[in-house]
Amino acid sequence: MFSIEIIGKRTPLAKPKAAVLDFDGTISLIREGWQNVMSPFFVKVLKETPRAENPDEIKKCVDEFVALLTGKQTVYQCIRLAEEVEKRGGTPLTPLDYKDEYHRRLSERIESRIEDLHSGGNPLRHVVPGSYELLELLRKHGILLCLASGTDEEFVIQEAELLQVSKYFNGGIYGAQKDYKTFSKEMVIKRIIEENNFNGAELLGFGDGYVEIENIHNIGGFAVGVASNEAERSGVDEWKRNRLIKAGADWIIPDYSDIDAIEQHLFLS
Repeated sequence: MFSIEIIGKRTPLAKPKAAVLDFDGTISLIREGWQNVMSPFFVKVLKETPRAENPDEIKKCVDEFVALLTGKQTVYQCIRLAEEVEKRGGTPLTPLDYKDEYHRRLSERIESRIEDLHSGGNPLRHVVPGSYELLELLRKHGILLCLASGTDEEFVIQEAELLQVSKYFNGGIYGAQKDYKTFSKEMVIKRIIEENNFNGAELLGFGDGYVEIENIHNIGGFAVGVASNEAERSGVDEWKRNRLIKAGADWIIPDYSDIDAIEQHLFLS
């Protein structure tokens, strides 16, 4: 099993000065399995529409748009759900209503994990392997660290505190806003560049979703695709790997276990 898969043999174009990290699936595993909550809920909604197709076709449709929008704010998946309800002759709820119901269902799934952390449980059980070592490495090299997530900001802040990673993000923690048009990962990246007078090539990006990898790639930064197998906490998720490569990832890694190799390739070569 590889620790780093180098795509196109590209190395960082400049000494990294800042890094933008996704949260869920990249650092946190608190919400592992969220797709298994969202997709069945969305399928259920579409099955109840007047012109619903057979269940297999509905599931294929839902899986495709949920995957396509992964990394963006959750509300975008709910906007798409409302559109799909209308296409099938139904009267949709508002996207925020769908989002609230999804969060209620997800909260039931992750409740025990949150309780474990609140009661002093070991946060190592709830992070991608090597996460703390990665954050320490980036801090050691003087990298400005920013956390940017499509999850609601209030939840990102709470869960980052529970995982004891907040202290590393000296560049801020950013998440989805009620006025969803005021936030995107692309906006966060542009703000970092403008406020610090950085060149795009001086940015690192770490993420397990299409959006953040594409954003970093498009500004000329170095994009590390984290193809984490969240359920098993080991090995590469091939579905993630394929999507991350298409998004423009320069590296694919399963996690941060081989921290020495990561440091060698990013900072010492």
